[in-house]
Amino acid sequence: MSEVTIIPFEEQYTSQVVELILPIQQEEFGIDISIEDQPDLLNIKKEYIETGGNFWIALVEGKVVGSIALVALQNHNGAIKKMFAAKEYRGEKQVGKKLLDTLISYCKDHGYERLYLGTVDVLKAAQKFYKKNGFELWEKAEMPQDYHLMDVDTVFFKKELV
Repeated sequence: MSEVTIIPFEEQYTSQVVELILPIQQEEFGIDISIEDQPDLLNIKKEYIETGGNFWIALVEGKVVGSIALVALQNHNGAIKKMFAAKEYRGEKQVGKKLLDTLISYCKDHGYERLYLGTVDVLKAAQKFYKKNGFELWEKAEMPQDYHLMDVDTVFFKKELV
């Protein structure tokens, strides 16, 4: 089994990130969302990194098998976006956990105090994963004002980092 490596996003991986995320959303979970609905995926550096957040990818032998993004919000808050792992790298392979640990470590080093995220009701395993990693269910109405709500998201979480 090849080793999973987590690295900060590099432009050369843009198409692989799109090829990872779209089929998971559309085919695996039947979410009605297209690349046109997610222009941030074609501008990761501009949308995530240059705005004070970050974006990481999980690689196995040069192939993108996971992703996670951090959006910088006001008041020492951050939002987790675009967390995906290829089906064969979920569970015991720990790709999601490695990505989340990388993001949380970065947040603690950079003075973030809270993380927020939204997900889709059908993603039950993702919800279980977040709860297992210290996130608590949160009301949509209580999300930070500068958190960008996605139409498809129906379940929300918060995690205190301090």
